[in-house]
Amino acid sequence: MQSSGNSHIGNWFGMMKQAKELQGSGNECLYFVADLHSFTSKQDPELFAANQAAGVLDWLALVIDPQKSIFYRQSDIRAHTELLWYFSCLTPMGLMERAHSFKDKTAKGLEANVGLFTYPILMATDILLYDAEVVPVGKDQKQHVEMARDIAQKFNHHFGETFVLPEAQIKEAVQTIPGLDGAKMSKSYGNTIEVFADEKTMKKKIMSIKTESVDLGDPIDPDTCNVMALHRLFENPNLKNLEDQYRNGDIGFGDSKKQLFELVWDYFADARAKRAELASKPDLVEDILRSGAQKANAIAEAKLELVRSRFGLSGKHLV
Repeated sequence: MQSSGNSHIGNWFGMMKQAKELQGSGNECLYFVADLHSFTSKQDPELFAANQAAGVLDWLALVIDPQKSIFYRQSDIRAHTELLWYFSCLTPMGLMERAHSFKDKTAKGLEANVGLFTYPILMATDILLYDAEVVPVGKDQKQHVEMARDIAQKFNHHFGETFVLPEAQIKEAVQTIPGLDGAKMSKSYGNTIEVFADEKTMKKKIMSIKTESVDLGDPIDPDTCNVMALHRLFENPNLKNLEDQYRNGDIGFGDSKKQLFELVWDYFADARAKRAELASKPDLVEDILRSGAQKANAIAEAKLELVRSRFGLSGKHLV
């Protein structure tokens, strides 16, 4: 999870829901706060800390069961940054130069620092330290998982079998979640609907969803409507009737949006209550993160010890 707080419904359907399903299917899951990745762009320390805390609450409320999954902050596991250096010395420049994310972000004016350039290598350490077999990602992150495989294969070729080759898991049906303006829902576009927005804010946002210009009483194509796309995502139980109303001109966008608001508000009711409870127990949240870090660190250090020995270093640090 990113340390940017304020999870929106694009995050939920794009990856969080999938992560919860994996956790509930008997898999051994590790989920972490990717806080080190955040520093590829400039961060205000106070805002960063607040956003990270908010993101942790979101994930605990929506996804994480600490009894079933390991949940931790990336920065609490030192093995990530040490393995980053070993991988950096093994990764060809050409592989990094092909990274779509670096090209896209610099094209949008983001500062081209070294951290941004080597971001996929740090992502590879995040995956490979734990012998991850499946990585649930959006389509835009598929190349990074492929790069992790390339790095693992190169290491295994030079030093013997050490790392598992991960597979990206992408749910084709929910690759692109429409935002308020119809474009992909993204914080960078300012078109999101936050999962834990207050009732007034959420209703205002949903009522502002962009729609085509149609006279009241005229038929509407449900297959091209951004509002209807969200009704489908939230599995509106009255979907068939609503589609018929669209085609017959028996409903306007305003009423459809009101129904959508009720649907979304009720959908996240249990998560809202859980988040409020967790927010009132900061010590419990920190205990969950501490326990997760201890479990993750045991796995990561064992792998790092093997990597160090492969390079000819002593397996464990002296201090």
